Amino acid sequence: MKKIIYTDKAPAQIGPYNQAVLIGNTLYTSGQIALHPVTMELVLDDIETETKQVMENMKAVLQAADMDFDNVVKTTIFIMNMGDFARINNVYGSYFDERTAPARETVQVAGLPKGVNVEISMTAVK
Repeated sequence: MKKIIYTDKAPAQIGPYNQAVLIGNTLYTSGQIALHPVTMELVLDDIETETKQVMENMKAVLQAADMDFDNVVKTTIFIMNMGDFARINNVYGSYFDERTAPARETVQVAGLPKGVNVEISMTAVK
C-alpha cells in the first residue's frame, strides 16, 4: 500500500507530486532543490551552501519516514555544471559513511527547476 510522506521541515511541493512515497519498506523521494522550507526562498549563496540545503531538505524527508542517510540505497544527482562536481561531492559525501554509501549516478543537465544548480533524489529502505 502506498503511503504519502510529508513534512513541513522540507519545502512544500510546488506541483502535482509528493515529497516522498513509501511502498512497503522502500521510500522513493522526489528531487530536492535548495528551497528553504520556511521561507520557500532559494539558498544559492554558493554551490556548497546550495548542496547543504538540498541535503538538509532530504534529511527532513527521510526523518519524516523514520529513516536517515544510513537507509539510503540509491541517489541521483542532477547538476548544471560538471565543473561543480567535486564541491558538490564534498558536501554530499559528508552525509554518508563512505564504507556504506549508496549507489549513485551524477548527471549534467541542461536545466533544473527555478534555475538551481543541483537537485538530488534518493531511494531508501528500512
